[in-house]
Amino acid sequence: MLVLLETIAKLLLSPLLTYQALRVRKTATRLSEPPGHRSGSGGRGQPLKILITGDSSAAGVGATHQSEALSGQLARALGESYQVNWKLIARTGNTTRTTIPLLRSQQFEPVDIALVVLGVNDITSQTPLKRLLRQRAQLYQLLFEDWEAKRVIVAGIPPLKDFPLLPHPLRWFLGVQAKRFDKALAHQALTLGVDYIHFDIPLTPTMMAEDGFHPGPNTYYLMGEKVAQRILHR
Repeated sequence: MLVLLETIAKLLLSPLLTYQALRVRKTATRLSEPPGHRSGSGGRGQPLKILITGDSSAAGVGATHQSEALSGQLARALGESYQVNWKLIARTGNTTRTTIPLLRSQQFEPVDIALVVLGVNDITSQTPLKRLLRQRAQLYQLLFEDWEAKRVIVAGIPPLKDFPLLPHPLRWFLGVQAKRFDKALAHQALTLGVDYIHFDIPLTPTMMAEDGFHPGPNTYYLMGEKVAQRILHR
């Protein structure tokens, strides 16, 4: 029923949705990836090697420095329990499809945990769900086999219906699609032995970056805590 509703809405609203999407891309505030190290080591305890990969949210867009982005917050949250060695391989605009060759271009290193932060660009680029599921399976296989990840953790797709930058009906349409894709990706993760964390942080104005599209420092803090707790409690 939901797929049918999406299809009808896309057919009826296609010219308006296309216009709004193009206008958003033209007028949106452009935020850069924050400065700071893309790898590091710190904390105390048993060694833990983490790879963080994905899109602009993985890269920390919306934070002023990597220390307050997801990588820094996660390393801080785990530092009381582990000697954390982390590496960030992420790029603004990445989709699942473009993340695969990015990871293949790097020198593979065995990691304990690979954290994947992707999905928003898969939605905005209108990647068909079946194709996305195939690409995710390829990405997870790459992480398990080539990077020898003992565990792959995936951040769920945030609710695009709450992104202030997006006007209606584009916001509603992408929100409906994001919810459906998130459910399918979570089910796939369960079948492939991947740990999927649903995004449940309320995206109030204080939780968003100034562009109304990316997470702000408060969201990165909560994301770091949430992923850390998932790691610590297993």
